[in-house]
Amino acid sequence: MPSERLDVVIIGAGHNGLTCACYLAAAGLKVRVVEQRGVVGGAAVTEQFHPGFRNSTASYTVSLLNPKVIRDLRLVERGLQVVERSFSNFVPLPDGNALRFGGDAAATQAEVARFSARDAERLPAYYARLDRLAEQLKQWVLQAPPNLGGPWGVEGWRDVIAAAQLLLKFGRLPREGKRDLVDVFTKSAGDWLDSWFESGPLKAVLGWDSVVGNYASPYAPGSAYVLLHHCFGEVNGKPGKWGHAIGGMGAITQAMAAEARARGVAITLDAPVRRVVVERGSALGVELASGEVVRARAVASNVNPRLLYERLIDSSELPAEFVEAIGRYKCGSGSFRINVALSELPDFAAAPGSNVQPHHASGIVFGPSLEYMDRAWHDAAAQGYARRPIVEMLIPSVVDGTLAPPGRHVASLFCQQFDPHADWGALKAPAVEAIFDVVQAHCPNFRDALLGYRALSPTDLETEFGLVGGDIFHGQLSLDQLFSMRPIMGYARYRGPLSGLYHCGSGAHPGGGVTGAPGHNAAREMIRDLR
Repeated sequence: MPSERLDVVIIGAGHNGLTCACYLAAAGLKVRVVEQRGVVGGAAVTEQFHPGFRNSTASYTVSLLNPKVIRDLRLVERGLQVVERSFSNFVPLPDGNALRFGGDAAATQAEVARFSARDAERLPAYYARLDRLAEQLKQWVLQAPPNLGGPWGVEGWRDVIAAAQLLLKFGRLPREGKRDLVDVFTKSAGDWLDSWFESGPLKAVLGWDSVVGNYASPYAPGSAYVLLHHCFGEVNGKPGKWGHAIGGMGAITQAMAAEARARGVAITLDAPVRRVVVERGSALGVELASGEVVRARAVASNVNPRLLYERLIDSSELPAEFVEAIGRYKCGSGSFRINVALSELPDFAAAPGSNVQPHHASGIVFGPSLEYMDRAWHDAAAQGYARRPIVEMLIPSVVDGTLAPPGRHVASLFCQQFDPHADWGALKAPAVEAIFDVVQAHCPNFRDALLGYRALSPTDLETEFGLVGGDIFHGQLSLDQLFSMRPIMGYARYRGPLSGLYHCGSGAHPGGGVTGAPGHNAAREMIRDLR
């Protein structure tokens, strides 16, 4: 039977869908969120993966969540607590040495100086340059980009204003600032870092951000922007920091859901969408797999654009040129995700001891050089997966006792590079062993301490969370899929090709990560249209 009339139905209760719902409800609109899984959160969830052990299932660390979203959705009041890392990263090296990176400025310089005095001297200038770039781009995180493609280059008067603001801000930059912006969108992270530094471990710890969720070599053109994308965040008001959400990433989305319900939002779980209801060129609701039809004045999609337009809407309802363009929308992160249950903490050859030490609370990067990361991608492209993968390990149980039994621990392994289109039915088991081999090489007690694990290949990430090609960003962060081209040119201002259809997920500007920004921005556009 048809359900009651709503203002907005949102497909997907991931963090952006919940963010969008909260803002819409605060504006007085009647909103319902439908979610295919039995829990809110999308990829930002905390679940039991081994008896007695819980952890963030897919997304796993906090920094990019926008501070305005945190304030507006009252997440701290709803119980969200984020503990920042004592220092950012620990990089164990094959020779038994290690780089401890990202504490206070003096400590970081002193640590880098052990590998290169020249690099230590250049580090403050590098960060000043990076901060200047990030500040320029962060101005647009909570702004809708101009919609390009109209007869005068832009679509409407709001786009004219946005384009003028963009040009004005770019014009005010000093010449070197303009060069830097061009460089970061076109150059590789490897070329960018090689121009600054000589130390392999330093370039590796900085270059890791360029391959996170990016199925590419750090020497691929455009990977410098992926590096910069991960510099937009903060923890507890401290820019550039990373942290652990107490209770896992699900604590964020549970707080969002609580706030949404308090604002009158209806959230329906175990409710996969069969199709978007389209009549006379307008999106008028969704039909669920149960047969229920949820009608609304507007539909907001928090799913990957490819999933929305290729699986939930018949192509005959869409412009032919749009169908062709969305078919070229690139997805595929090359990411493999494992949660492990441990009887004791990893005992590193480079920092012996299974008692809690500061490095156990950092982001532990198994990837000693850019050359190592480059080989990992070439290996995956040739054989399906890297025989020596890049692995980041986090051990949140050292600061969060809710995740594991006393004296036991959980660790997140976020790994690159794995061909998103490979046969993961055949390759999953050997890929897991390759990942474990990398960790074991630096932590000789790892396999003995391993009590159980849950592994998610790119195919698993797509099947369970709707991450097409395992893409954690809902679409690659390449120059042709950013800003006014996200998801594709002509549809950047959170509106799809059908009247009443909106994009509120990471496939819209400013892209992926647990930010809440696409949900915030889409809600603002929808409120303008629906009020």
